[in-house]
Amino acid sequence: MLSPTQKFGRDIEALARAYLIEAGLKFVESNYFCNGGEIDLIMRDNDVLIFVEVRYRHDDNYGGAVESVTKSKQRKIIKAAKVYLQEHKLWDKVSCRFDVLVMQDYGGSRKIVWLKDAFWV
Repeated sequence: MLSPTQKFGRDIEALARAYLIEAGLKFVESNYFCNGGEIDLIMRDNDVLIFVEVRYRHDDNYGGAVESVTKSKQRKIIKAAKVYLQEHKLWDKVSCRFDVLVMQDYGGSRKIVWLKDAFWV
């Protein structure tokens, strides 16, 4: 059973997924876990596989959502992406991209920012 925080996180990821589908991406998988990493969403844009980190912040009192995707977090996402590509035998068949989708509340409204190619291997 999910905790209230986990449920809220899944709800935010569902909103992010819907946003990206509306923008024309195709859904592949969510919450991919492997030893040492997790990928929130895996999407496809034609022949490009997109690994998406979803971040939410109620406010920016403790730093913004973008800043929370640290170098350490990026390394974990990259590691998980490599495992995913190997498991699915896609290593040499697709181009990849790492995006960050940020949701943050500002005075009663929610702002969504989609950062394409947010970081690289």
